Amino acid sequence: MEGYVVSNAVVGALVAGAAYTVRAVRRSRQWSQAFRELGRRRPIALCAIAFYVALGLADSVAWIDASATGIAAYEPSSLVDRLFPAEFQERSYSAPFAFEEFYGGAGLRHPGQHWLGTDIRGRDVLHMALKGARVALLLGGLTSLIVIPLALFFGMSAGYFGGRIDEAVFFAISLLSSIPTLLLLIALIVALGRGPVQVCFAMGVTSWVGFSRVIRGETLKLRELDYVAAARALGASDARILLRHILPNVMHLVVITFVLLFSGMVLTEAVLAFLGIGLDGSWGQMIDQARDELARDPIVYWNILAAFAALFFLILSVNRVGDAIRDILDPRTVRENV
Repeated sequence: MEGYVVSNAVVGALVAGAAYTVRAVRRSRQWSQAFRELGRRRPIALCAIAFYVALGLADSVAWIDASATGIAAYEPSSLVDRLFPAEFQERSYSAPFAFEEFYGGAGLRHPGQHWLGTDIRGRDVLHMALKGARVALLLGGLTSLIVIPLALFFGMSAGYFGGRIDEAVFFAISLLSSIPTLLLLIALIVALGRGPVQVCFAMGVTSWVGFSRVIRGETLKLRELDYVAAARALGASDARILLRHILPNVMHLVVITFVLLFSGMVLTEAVLAFLGIGLDGSWGQMIDQARDELARDPIVYWNILAAFAALFFLILSVNRVGDAIRDILDPRTVRENV
């Protein structure tokens, strides 16, 4: 099956999952009130995140144009690609809204149409910056979906059962904590490859330890509460207690961790790109390719500025929403505001 067909199917599944989540949230009084409060506190940040998500989904929906000729007849184009003219490329650098090349002064094929200029290969910087949103969302979202289930499984198992299970999990946590995270991450990427799934898997395997500690400590506290003891006395199985009584009471930590983990993974990829093992098409790769351009005379600033601005506003918006979610869901801050 072609890659773009799989991508379109994933987008459809994500949209269906989002619709189901919205429906479930509207049925829950607690979560509906929390999201209304979040919208009241961070409307601008939520709009910015919605824009990035829409941009990433638009770049994930692609198909082959039946009327295209040449190479375009065999390569699928996404909705973002179709916002720009075909073969929207110059020979080399051009400044934003320029009518001639940055070096040499030759005329451009598309004068005045490159809003953020072009890079050394003549590629439109705005086009590259928009496509970087898909890579950032894939990286942060998929890595979080790997980290959170791992941390929940090991943390809840260790905290609830204790004994040898707790010792085994804590040994694994201590072992991974003793290895420098960046070195382990580089080793896994070199061994697995630089594909998006492999990079996300490597980052997920090296990032679940901290959250697992938090879940373990929370589970140790919850398993001693009266309602858990009552469920155990009524004959409820361990699996039922974990799923019906422990898991719902740590979901606020899951939501907060997902938001904060997302921004951390995107920034980590930027560091990996600086080392030459980042994902193709990411903002980190754009920054890495443009860092030497700051030493040119005259300076070529628009490449790194576009990638930095796109990365900065996404991380800022996610962190602002994460702070608001923490304040809304943390019982201690709720009591302080009453």
